[in-house]
Amino acid sequence: MEIPSSPSSARPLSGPRHRGSPPWRRWPALLAALGAALLALAGCTSSAGGGGTASAASAPAASSPAAASSAAPSAAAPPGASSSGAVAVQNAFVSVIGRVLPSVVEIRTSSGLGSGVVFDDQGDIVTNAHVVGTATRFQVLPSGSASALSATLVGTYRPDDLAVIKVSGARNLPPATFGDSAKLRVGDLVLAIGNPLGLASSVTEGIVSAVGRTVTEPAESGSPGATLPNMIQTSAAINPGNSGGALVDLAGQVMGIPTLAAVDQQIGGGAAPGIGFVISSNMVTNIARQLISTGHVSNSGRAALGVEVTTVTGPSGNPAGVGVAAVTAGGPAAKAGLRAGDVITAVDGTATPDAQTLSTVLANTRPGQSVKVSITRSDGSTATVNVTLGQLPNT
Repeated sequence: MEIPSSPSSARPLSGPRHRGSPPWRRWPALLAALGAALLALAGCTSSAGGGGTASAASAPAASSPAAASSAAPSAAAPPGASSSGAVAVQNAFVSVIGRVLPSVVEIRTSSGLGSGVVFDDQGDIVTNAHVVGTATRFQVLPSGSASALSATLVGTYRPDDLAVIKVSGARNLPPATFGDSAKLRVGDLVLAIGNPLGLASSVTEGIVSAVGRTVTEPAESGSPGATLPNMIQTSAAINPGNSGGALVDLAGQVMGIPTLAAVDQQIGGGAAPGIGFVISSNMVTNIARQLISTGHVSNSGRAALGVEVTTVTGPSGNPAGVGVAAVTAGGPAAKAGLRAGDVITAVDGTATPDAQTLSTVLANTRPGQSVKVSITRSDGSTATVNVTLGQLPNT
């Protein structure tokens, strides 16, 4: 297959699936201690990781002894200030949920269910490729409705785990507003809206824990897996069925599509609480618009070598490099002189002991970029060649 993914060597991450029975999260009581500090944070609210949010809110006042001292008089705020701040935050939550919830739908296939976000007023709905799987027809259940709508597949782009389906002649499917995910900051408060475990219209909350992550989604039935760059990490709970839903900020803008939940191998492969991954809204809108326009993706922004590869092992049985099984005629690798039987051992000085590592390296490069590829030939000789990377095609 075309790099960038290696299902056989995926990291311990998995896309949310459709089993298990954790209860729906109700909103936790807001801590009165957040009070005026929360009011100072435009659009902020409490997170599932309460300690993290409290630290963020109190950081400015605790930055130095002088700051703490000067803040002391204002601590004696008028009675009711804290409670009024909590009410303002709670009202912001309620407002955002009421605005976004009608744009998040449940998607049903013969093999399971997931979530989707209404993309435009033509009935196009964006979701994960692993939610649609191999299906081409779907049942879509709008928020607050007991009647399912029929939908058909518009297109999928599996390297970014994205897909678009369409409900023809749909009414009362208001499109969501997609924001600029490049503006997200670590610590921003976010809500995850979807259908976890089939519990329609459920909401969880948390913060943006990190941006720019590269993670690997393992292969499963109907999904070949993918290496996903520029992912958003969040502490908002992402459970089976949340895939394809909405991660929104407190302005009511969709900032991404929840896709993965981390797995903790130390507890037998169970979900690692508070570690979820989200495809950024900028990537979502780029891919969705192309799928809607032409049914395929011609400008992915993803780099490709133009090879089919497999992990090779050394005499010790450990991974020893990435074997080139086939080279795309006229592609970047072919133009640089790579051929079947070569073993790629490094790219730009980064060792590539297995195919998944190579996928990760390529996920963080761009089409048109020149990279140095170190190889070992079938006769045992070594060489380093310059490869101008191409564009990952629609697959």
